[in-house]
Amino acid sequence: MGIHLIAYRGNVLLSDEIELTAHLATLLRMENIGVLLGAGASVGCGGKTMAQLWEDFKSSSPSEYQWLCRNQFVPTPVPPGVPQPVPVPPGVSQTAPPNVENLLDTLAIALAEWERADSIEKVEGKKARAAIYRALVRASFLDESWWNTPEGVAHSEDRLSAHRLLLQRLTSARQPGQSSPWLFTTNYDLAIEWAADSIDLNVLNGFLGLHSRRFTPQSFDLGFRNVQAKGEAQFGSYNVYLAKLHGSLTWKEVSGQYYEIQATEAQGEIQSFVKGDTDKLAFTVLPSAAKYIQTVGFVLGELFRRYSEFLSRPQSALLVSGYGFGDEHINRLLLSALLNPTFQLVVYLPEFSGLEDVSKLPTAAQKLLSLQSPRVTFVGGGGDAYFGSFVEHLPEPSIYNEDLRQLQERLKALGAATNPNEGGSL
Repeated sequence: MGIHLIAYRGNVLLSDEIELTAHLATLLRMENIGVLLGAGASVGCGGKTMAQLWEDFKSSSPSEYQWLCRNQFVPTPVPPGVPQPVPVPPGVSQTAPPNVENLLDTLAIALAEWERADSIEKVEGKKARAAIYRALVRASFLDESWWNTPEGVAHSEDRLSAHRLLLQRLTSARQPGQSSPWLFTTNYDLAIEWAADSIDLNVLNGFLGLHSRRFTPQSFDLGFRNVQAKGEAQFGSYNVYLAKLHGSLTWKEVSGQYYEIQATEAQGEIQSFVKGDTDKLAFTVLPSAAKYIQTVGFVLGELFRRYSEFLSRPQSALLVSGYGFGDEHINRLLLSALLNPTFQLVVYLPEFSGLEDVSKLPTAAQKLLSLQSPRVTFVGGGGDAYFGSFVEHLPEPSIYNEDLRQLQERLKALGAATNPNEGGSL
């Protein structure tokens, strides 16, 4: 089966999956719980990793890819056995995909200069940029049938079962008086929203309104509760907070304001763009330097502020899955969060195989591991650290408070002592 599950809390190896689940159970009971999901979390429901996205771009738009190589936006591939023209830094793969966000930033700056000088290069530059965005959209579209009906995705859809289970276990573990869970994601797809809809869970994503959903960051300060619930009946939460740090396929700018559009309404324009009928994408897919200094800076800046604010809260835990540490802004905030003495971090990274050799891991992951802090847990082992395995490791929610659980354990022990042949059954 290859590499098996391996987990380290600081520099201490967790003995087995049971010990890992017990640790996660403790974290789910903390005052603030959050999850950071990257592209890997959507692969099981039809999404692509950044490496798969880049391969799709190269195969579907070979002329645009060659143009990027000729103009040195990306390295020119070197055949095997041929010496590299430029030495490759340690730990960096020559075949690794570029950081698409940085690539779009560089391309946007070049396009601005070509527009100013009315250079002929702007035509090819715009084609290349549109081709990259098409690959991004294809990687995030998931299943076309999910966009075509107002019913959304059925509750029995297997490909979203892990997302549904994640939401259910996070919300069910909340204790009376605790805040609802936060989900932060770099993905542009609607997997979380569709999964929440299928189990009738409210999602607060910064947009308010019924027929016109406008970005209103104050909505993150609101929540849902059952007004009839008292005491222990307040167990669990009725909503999750969702911050899509790189934007979404269904966000659209209109007159300087950002709105969330229904999937059934948005899919026509998105499909038209993917098919090449137009080179202009009307929806927000990925932030870039050029976009950030315009109105989108308000939206994305507010979302990153909420992310940073969550990391600084006392008694907070963040669980990370499917994220490849490709966003330096997110990485810096993760590292600085450890200055919060009550912050706990758990990272699921499939390529992590132990502390003996971490040189092939992303630089930010190496920094986190070098701290050897008991507040940082890394879980690896190939498929045993994928998103589906991460969700399975989360403990089943318990409806008992601590006193009742302790009483139950004492009764079991008493039953085992009184009836040893029955194994403690009650």
